Amino acid sequence: QVQLVESGGGLVQAGGSLRLSCAASGRTWSTFYMGWFRQAPGKEREFVAAIRGSGGSTYYADSVKGRFTISRDNAKNTVYLQMNSLKIEDTAVYYCAANSQPQPRRGYNYWGQGTQVTVSS
Repeated sequence: QVQLVESGGGLVQAGGSLRLSCAASGRTWSTFYMGWFRQAPGKEREFVAAIRGSGGSTYYADSVKGRFTISRDNAKNTVYLQMNSLKIEDTAVYYCAANSQPQPRRGYNYWGQGTQVTVSS
């Protein structure tokens, strides 16, 4: 059974940090692009970050560049999103996703159920 399970969300004060994890199972993921997306209340889901299968290339939305870092451990089938200097506008449900196509920002095939991140003032 193909599954992506996010963890690590929670409540944090502005300026703080959180690390999200995404555990993938059910198939071999090392060739997939893995990404993080987020959806804030009343807004469209948006791309946050992605990483190539080999882990050699990373991609970020301008809004998180320099604050967030995506990484992966293929031996553990896990992808991480380290979020530093969090802002109130980072509040959203964060989704992990996997893409069998070489498209880091769109066209993802598999999705997790999401984890809530709330940044307070």
